[in-house]
Amino acid sequence: MTAFRVAPAVADAFPDTLIALVTATGLRGHEPWPDTESALEELERQLADGTWQPADEADPRIEAWHTAYRSFGTNPRRIRPSVDALGRRLAKKGTLPRINPAVDSYNAVSVRHGLPAGAFDLDHVAGDVDIRHADGTETFTPLGEPDTVEHPKPGEIVYADATGVLTRHWNHRDAHRTRVTADSTRVAFLLETLHAGRDGDLLKLAADELQGLLAPHAERTAVHYLSPEQPQAAV
Repeated sequence: MTAFRVAPAVADAFPDTLIALVTATGLRGHEPWPDTESALEELERQLADGTWQPADEADPRIEAWHTAYRSFGTNPRRIRPSVDALGRRLAKKGTLPRINPAVDSYNAVSVRHGLPAGAFDLDHVAGDVDIRHADGTETFTPLGEPDTVEHPKPGEIVYADATGVLTRHWNHRDAHRTRVTADSTRVAFLLETLHAGRDGDLLKLAADELQGLLAPHAERTAVHYLSPEQPQAAV
């Protein structure tokens, strides 16, 4: 099993953090996922007819991440939280990218609810995963850039396993090694808020929605939650 842990220093710095960990095993990424495609098309239709807009940096859900990024030395207007970048792309282009059904599912849920999301192929994760401050010695290879090696800045919040960094700037960009493809069969999906008191119910709704998109195409799904009070979950 793989343990996901929130480091004590991160819990102290962001005491109202809540992270939904949605796991799926036996995923079948090569079959049609009609509910996911319908979810994407519905968002695009609502955007086109003006009945819905993705959250932007003026929205409290996004502004909270901008503030967090600045606290650990990242400029959020240059290096944007994933949900901010995805919403901006949708607003500009009118469509969301189609990557593969699992990724498309969490993208749809993320942008609908204004919550950052990501995912790791658990078959490529080495050991346990810690959400912690980087010390500057770690390595990171960005998604889509297999020949690039970066070093997170000391103090930057990262997801890291025994081999290296899986996500930089908390939720800006995932690593190439643990990317989710149509061949991935064991995946951990993450949805995050820094304000559980305000947005905890929204996060749980989003986690349930994501689980609902995954369940018809998986042998088993489950939802766990990480917080300062419950900083560890094994999946």
